[in-house]
Amino acid sequence: MNAMMLRLGAMMFLEFFIWGAWFVTLGTFLGQGPLHADGSQIAAAYLSQSIGAILAPFMVGLIADRYCAAQRILAVLQLGGAALLWIVPTMTNFPAFLTLIMLYMVLFMPTLALVNTVAMRHMHDPGKQFPPVRVAGSVGWIVAGLAIAWLSWEQQHRLDLTFRMASIASLVLAMYAFSLPDTPPLKRGSDVSISEMFGLDALKLLKNRSYLVFFLASIAICVPLAFYYNFTNPFLNDIGVRGAAGLQSLGQMSEVLLMLAMPLLLAMLGVKVMLAVSMVAWVLRYVLFAYGNVDTAYWSLVAGIVLHGICYDFFFVAGQIYTDNHAGPRFRSAAQGFITLATYGVGMLIGTYLSGAVVDHFTHGAVRDWRGIWLVPASASLIVLVLFVALFRERTLGAAEVKPLS
Repeated sequence: MNAMMLRLGAMMFLEFFIWGAWFVTLGTFLGQGPLHADGSQIAAAYLSQSIGAILAPFMVGLIADRYCAAQRILAVLQLGGAALLWIVPTMTNFPAFLTLIMLYMVLFMPTLALVNTVAMRHMHDPGKQFPPVRVAGSVGWIVAGLAIAWLSWEQQHRLDLTFRMASIASLVLAMYAFSLPDTPPLKRGSDVSISEMFGLDALKLLKNRSYLVFFLASIAICVPLAFYYNFTNPFLNDIGVRGAAGLQSLGQMSEVLLMLAMPLLLAMLGVKVMLAVSMVAWVLRYVLFAYGNVDTAYWSLVAGIVLHGICYDFFFVAGQIYTDNHAGPRFRSAAQGFITLATYGVGMLIGTYLSGAVVDHFTHGAVRDWRGIWLVPASASLIVLVLFVALFRERTLGAAEVKPLS
């Protein structure tokens, strides 16, 4: 890996360290901490990422593609995020906490598309070069989880410190972003139509039938995904798993191993097979959670977490590469923001609402029926899998074969 790839890898490491440092344990912090949030309130807090993701394509499409270098926008957003993360854990009532975390995610979610844009603009072959760089992001998430487990913040009920750790990392990334290679806009405001001005040019991708099916499947599969993000950590802590955040980092470890093999796997299996396999893994993961326990089926919990590598890489990373190839250089930033809207925006928005309602439905007094809870996203994932396999017709393509529509 050359010097440029190392620089981009450091950017990815910090980006996902920040997210993993507080996001994984958010549900536990809210439920067991001073705010004593119920399932619906926890879901409302996680809803913040969907609000940010919905706004992301407009912010990125309007600014990064037209008016300002992507790395500078990244720096400004991370700087504002650092200030908000430092203040968030000091809130003593849920409405105030929710307001600040919503504001933070409006700043943070566009950075997911921005780091992809910065990385891919400086690669001559994103299909082969992006996965190894993106691996550094998974490593950042792993390091954050292991740090929380090593410091025993869950057992000591000091998860407020996770926000401070993320705040410091966000400040570091903000400073580092100013040193990243220049990623200027490819178009200028004077040459932009009203449609392009608001990032709506990415809608042109939906004229392709196969991409439309992929886009809709991305929305649908993120409905059950919300259950994993929102309630896995509270679930593991509830059933007595020690160092739950550290255990969850096994998911990112499997993600790292698979991501390194992504160029080969994409060329061998093609887009459709990889997306379908990811959905099968989603079904299996939730079934394993439903029947796992600390005493006699701990292996089931571990296996469900390890499957995260297949769930994430085979869908999201393959999808990012698929999107990049279909969009081409002209609409790259808008397209990455657009798929962020579909997944972390619309899909997770629906899933977050449903996950909170489902958890509250299966909660009796202070006891949660986790088996009943996990079988709901398992069933939803199975339905998405069947529909996707039936409707996605594109010829099996390797990474090198996919040609941009533009």
